Amino acid sequence: MAEAYVLDAVRTPVGRRGGALAKVHPADLGAHVIQEVVRRSGVDPALVDDVILGCVDTLGPQAGNLARTAWLVAGFPDHVPGVTVDRQCGSSQQAVHFAAQAVLSGTADLVLAGGVQNMSAVPIGSAMLAGRELGFPDPFTGSRGWQERYGDEEVSQFRSADLIARHWDLSRARLEEFALRSHERAIAAADEGRFDAELVACGDFRVDEGPRRDTSLAKMAALQPLSAGSRITAAVASQLSDGASATLLASEKFVEEQQLTPKARIHHLSVRAADPVWMLTGPIPATAHALRKTGLTIGDIDLFEVNEAFASVVLAWLDETGADPERVNVNGGAIALGHPIGASGTKLFATLLHELDRREARFGLQTMCEGGGTANVTIIERL
Repeated sequence: MAEAYVLDAVRTPVGRRGGALAKVHPADLGAHVIQEVVRRSGVDPALVDDVILGCVDTLGPQAGNLARTAWLVAGFPDHVPGVTVDRQCGSSQQAVHFAAQAVLSGTADLVLAGGVQNMSAVPIGSAMLAGRELGFPDPFTGSRGWQERYGDEEVSQFRSADLIARHWDLSRARLEEFALRSHERAIAAADEGRFDAELVACGDFRVDEGPRRDTSLAKMAALQPLSAGSRITAAVASQLSDGASATLLASEKFVEEQQLTPKARIHHLSVRAADPVWMLTGPIPATAHALRKTGLTIGDIDLFEVNEAFASVVLAWLDETGADPERVNVNGGAIALGHPIGASGTKLFATLLHELDRREARFGLQTMCEGGGTANVTIIERL
C-alpha cells in the first residue's frame, strides 16, 4: 500500500491585522516558509514535483498564482510548477490533501503544500465585492439557481455561529469561558516553548501577536454582541490575521532513496459538506465520516486541532463527538492565535505534528469549518 510521509511542517508567527506582518508582501511570506521547510527537510528543491498553496481572496498582491510566485521568490528552480487553491478557510488543509493524493497515486514523489494570507493587505471578503457594478452583490444574491434552492436565507459565518450557539444551547458565558481558555492555553504554550519547533521567525518577529494576557471574563462580558440578541461577540471569534505555513510530503520511494526520516504519515484524508446556510457545522459529519472510514474511535485519537473560527463551532463539535476537551486545541486556537484563513490549514497541521512529537503520541486529527459548509479532516500518525 502506498504511503504519503510528512517530512516537516513550519509556520510563521501569526501577526494581528495591521501588525508585524501587515506590510510583508504575500509572496515574500510564502517564500519564507517554503525556504525553511525545504532547509529543514534537507531535500534538493529541484526534486519537488509541485507546489500547492492555499489562499483566499486572491486579489492584488495575492493574485497571479501565488504558489508559483512564492516558489520563485524563494529562489528555487524555474522548472517546478505551482498552483493556488481556494477551499475557503480550509484552503491549505486541502493543499495538504491534494499533495498527499498526488503522492499516494504515484504521480508525484515530493510535493510542497502550504498557505499564505495577508488579511491586512487584502481584507477578508474582498473577492466578493468584485462584480457589484454589474448587479452581482455577492456570490449568492442574484443567482437565480441559488434563490430557487435557498430563497433569501442570509448566508453569513456570523449568522451560522449564532445559529449553532442557539441550536446546541451554548450560552454566552460558556462561549466566553472557552475563549478565555484558548488565550490561557496559547500563552502557556508560548511561555513553555511549545511552539518553538514549528515557528520560523520573520526577522525580529518571533512570537504570535494574538494572545491577550490582559483579557478576562469580565472584559468579554462587557462587549456588545454582533446584533441584538446574538450570543456572538468579537471575543468568541477568531482574529483576522496575517501569516504563512508549509509542509513537505514524500513518497516511500523518495524517503528510501534519499535516506530521510519522516516525522509522520498521512493515515486518512477526506472532505465532507453540510448545509451551506449553517455552513460551520461541517466538521461534525466530516469527523464521523473519517472515523467510520478508518475504523478508529474518538478515543483512539490522541490530539485534535479543531479550528476556532468561533467558540460555538468547537463546542458543538465537542458535544456531538464526545471528544475529550483536554485533547482538543491543547495549545490554544484561532480565538487567541489568529486565523490567517488561507494559511490556517497547514498552520494547524504544523502545530499538530510537533505536539504529537513532543508528547510521543500516535494519532492526531485536524478539522476545520469552511465557507459553503465543507470541512476537511486529516488524520496523521506519528512515526
